[in-house]
Amino acid sequence: MGWRQERQSLFLAVQFLTRLPTPRDIGFSDAAQARSMGYYPLIGLGIGALVALVLAAAAQVLPMPVAVLLSMAVGLLATGGLHEDGLADCADGLGGGLNRDRALEIMRDSRVGTYGVLTLGIVLALKAAALSALPLSLACALLIAGHGLSRMAAVQVVSRHAYARTDSAKFARPQVTPKAYRMAVLTAALAAALLALATGPGLALTALIMGGLAGVAITRLYLRKLGGYTGDCLGATQQLAECGFYLGALAWVG
Repeated sequence: MGWRQERQSLFLAVQFLTRLPTPRDIGFSDAAQARSMGYYPLIGLGIGALVALVLAAAAQVLPMPVAVLLSMAVGLLATGGLHEDGLADCADGLGGGLNRDRALEIMRDSRVGTYGVLTLGIVLALKAAALSALPLSLACALLIAGHGLSRMAAVQVVSRHAYARTDSAKFARPQVTPKAYRMAVLTAALAAALLALATGPGLALTALIMGGLAGVAITRLYLRKLGGYTGDCLGATQQLAECGFYLGALAWVG
């Protein structure tokens, strides 16, 4: 029974966070969804490894900026732009909503407005520019760690704060069990430790601090306006934490 539950949780995490194929017999329940969040950092590390592999291969024949953009494109294909969509919707809601109810209404609209386009464009450009300015081996290491650790930021929000919506939403209310939370923390801690061994503690710590600050900043912003988080807010947290992570590493190197 335990093995079957873990298998279900793992594949649910893959199914939600990516567009990669999964077995058809997974099944779904609220309890399984709550357990699956324990695998979010691990799935993030897998996405990061895929993107880093593309970057390493493309950089052998193409200039670094082009290779970075190609690797980012593969990442978007693998995830379906899930978190990027959340960032754009969150920016539209926070930027265009004069009050909580209006902000939530805007975030539910599938159309992307000016705030969303500008915010998403700037964040993607910052990530591409930061990675392009780094040595190839370091950029690959940071991609792997950044994708995993930034998804831990989203798990952290779910474990600590209330959900903003009381009516039906695009997705069921995110939840995480205590055991799943501990698993996510352990995975993220191991990723951070390996990054420190590979790049040095100074760079790893600076990247973690900058990523953490970026995640905290956007979290405080939407908690103040909405009184909680939504699925779109989690996407925004992941994207900004990942962006801050790369910028922190670049600041250390530069």
